Amino acid sequence: MSSAEMGEDMGSQSGRLPGDATPRAVIERIIRVDHAGEFGAGQIYAGQIAVLGRGDKGDLLRHMAAQEKVHLESFSKLIVERRVRPTALLPLWRLAGFALGAATAAMGTRAAMACTVAVEEAIDEHYAAQAADLTEEEAPLREMIETFRAEELEHRDIGLENEAELAPAYRVLSAVIKLGCRAAIRVSETI
Repeated sequence: MSSAEMGEDMGSQSGRLPGDATPRAVIERIIRVDHAGEFGAGQIYAGQIAVLGRGDKGDLLRHMAAQEKVHLESFSKLIVERRVRPTALLPLWRLAGFALGAATAAMGTRAAMACTVAVEEAIDEHYAAQAADLTEEEAPLREMIETFRAEELEHRDIGLENEAELAPAYRVLSAVIKLGCRAAIRVSETI
């Protein structure tokens, strides 16, 4: 059998094409990016709490931050268990997340809630795509992602209930934040 035939045979057996990521690489990418995202979300809430934590939204922000902490702890555990290299961009996400949270909070509670809505909508799309791509072999990871996705949607709903859509320039603010989230997701998957 020629090497070309062997390659064709191996590709057809695994369902992968040359250049496709291995199942392990896919899982590493998922864990890496989700760890980075939950880390960044925690930083956003830290920035918001630094500005608004003593006000009437402080307890609400702390509630959402506590849930994000559980998400981060879960992905941190998977980083170790599965021997996945975390993104090298965590120092950048620390600064960017805190700055985004503090800046939107400085614009007022509605802008902080608009930030929450935008981030959580981007994460919802991301988690939904991941859950759809995971096989039965990764059912526990898929279930964890779906659980966290439900909590992220709860955060989005909290933002909407707290007048996020009444923030100044809501549509522009939301679009810019979502664009930033999607870019952060892309680079965190590999770097």
